[in-house]
Amino acid sequence: MVSSTDNKQMHLFAMPMGSGAHVASWRHPLASGRAALSPAHYLEIGRIAERGLFDAVFFADAQGYRAMPGRDAFSRLSSLSIDPVTMLGSLAMATSRVGLVATLSTSYNEPFSVARRMATLDFMSGGRAGWNVVTAQSENEAHNFGREAHYGHDERYARASEFVDVARGLWDTWADDAVVMDREDGRFFDPDKVNALRHEGDFFKVEGPLTTGRPPQGHPVVVQAGSSPQGLDLAARQADAVFTSHPTRESAVAFYNDLKARVVAAGRPADSLRILTAIQPTVAETEAEAKAIAQELNELIHPDVALAQLSMQFGGFDFSPYDLDGPLPHVPDNIVSRGSQQRIVEYAAKEGLSLVQIARYVAAGRTSHTIAGTGAQVADLLADWFAAGAADGFVIAAPISPVMFERFVDLVVPELQKRGLFRTEYAGETLRDHLGLERPAAHQTGIEPEIWQQPRA
Repeated sequence: MVSSTDNKQMHLFAMPMGSGAHVASWRHPLASGRAALSPAHYLEIGRIAERGLFDAVFFADAQGYRAMPGRDAFSRLSSLSIDPVTMLGSLAMATSRVGLVATLSTSYNEPFSVARRMATLDFMSGGRAGWNVVTAQSENEAHNFGREAHYGHDERYARASEFVDVARGLWDTWADDAVVMDREDGRFFDPDKVNALRHEGDFFKVEGPLTTGRPPQGHPVVVQAGSSPQGLDLAARQADAVFTSHPTRESAVAFYNDLKARVVAAGRPADSLRILTAIQPTVAETEAEAKAIAQELNELIHPDVALAQLSMQFGGFDFSPYDLDGPLPHVPDNIVSRGSQQRIVEYAAKEGLSLVQIARYVAAGRTSHTIAGTGAQVADLLADWFAAGAADGFVIAAPISPVMFERFVDLVVPELQKRGLFRTEYAGETLRDHLGLERPAAHQTGIEPEIWQQPRA
């Protein structure tokens, strides 16, 4: 098995989440105001990430809300978000190196529009675009797009697999050297190097070619976050990077080894996929200060919010009738991430946590590992997980933004650099360069586009 340490240096993504990754961050005095809707807020985070030499800024997103019992708990959440691709277009103009990863659902989009939007972002950023592939998890998203119910689990992953195949095919409809711009001959592109896709599958029928030409990276980096068996198989076959979250190092190592084995079984080299796990670090000059801030944040979690967050992780299941001091009850199968649910169940059993205790734990960390300490202490944790083969890198979900993210860059990154675990300068221009991933060659179909054929019968 290829260990993360074979890459020698870890990769780092930043994951801005409004005023912070902690569910009560918006209530803390260190948090910025209406951060979720402020372009200046995200531009500042992008610039901080680039100063910290991060591989990418990673924006989670959904086009609807997960089910939550009761409007009171919902009203206590900072639940606003803006379209990540639109926002990353402006961030592309304000930065020059850091990668830009946007979440787009394969359930409630079409392959041509996603392929075109991601290719456009890749051109605008000079080859720094990444697409986080998600299948959507809420009935509300289905209802926002005219469906009576969300796709079933197996169906949405089958649709996602075909969706990514189509997007990759569209990016390949133009050869890298198709555009010749021969002014003397008056020819803009070589027609022999532009192909139709002419895809007809179970879910999509797409002609092509794409209207943008081939993106600078060939294919924008494909990121995936599902952790069910179907999600892992999709990642093993299609993804360049995987975002995951684990409460313990042991579960992260098991996930890492399982997914890398799946990559090899899918016929790819193990190191063709980067695995990054989420960490929520509270960083300060002293351990006492960091722990005090973490405690303040946890005390700001309203009890209704704790149970509601647990409910959101379990597809809207209503925990209110159950004894708060009793064990986590059995939850029937649902459409939300089964891998994340299983990790919560296993952690609650291992630690002997009551329902209210696991609810507060989930609400505080959103299933990712949390740590409060100095820059050196946080670096110690990352170094330990990295050496153990738990990840190829980490997604830094700062509990309070932007202040806690800036502290990570100023206090943790220098520690990692001193230990030789993180870059001291960018070695390339594109997101693929940062991740050490090859640029894919174009696989053209050889099919002439219908736009210059005689009409077909």
